[in-house]
Amino acid sequence: MPTKQRRYPLKAKDAKQIIETAQSVLNLNFEELFGAKTSVEVVESDVGLIYLLSGRPVLYKNGDRILPTLFFTEFIDKAPKIIVDMGAVPYVCKGATVMAPGIVRVEGEFSAGDLVLIVDMKHGKALAIGESLMDVNVARQTKKGPVIKVLNYVSDKIWSYIKMLSV
Repeated sequence: MPTKQRRYPLKAKDAKQIIETAQSVLNLNFEELFGAKTSVEVVESDVGLIYLLSGRPVLYKNGDRILPTLFFTEFIDKAPKIIVDMGAVPYVCKGATVMAPGIVRVEGEFSAGDLVLIVDMKHGKALAIGESLMDVNVARQTKKGPVIKVLNYVSDKIWSYIKMLSV
């Protein structure tokens, strides 16, 4: 488990920049979700930067990108979804790319490069957040090859660290 941790509030200017970046990537109105005066804290750990908005771990930094966590319920509820069969679940939960044969259904609209949620067909549980490698129409038609590059998944370092934080 990670040992190093530092937690501190962001200055208003830096918080605004993080929120604006996340809003543009996720197509969500953060002011509507969290209020006009959203407090933004950063948790620096050896797994990376995690951003807490109003005390909730909703974003993290992956390289130069700000991405949603699997704990960002508002994103989970509104994101386009890729529903995978139960045979794909163990692979997705280890970070494998989602392949066309494992996809049962595609819900919502997205373009290549957009973020999508990967869920299992039996329980509808969020397994991962990934980046689409193709447009929705192509994803619905394709029968082989990679469709979604997984970025964040259940049981990865970020997910495990946030679970530990929440205890």
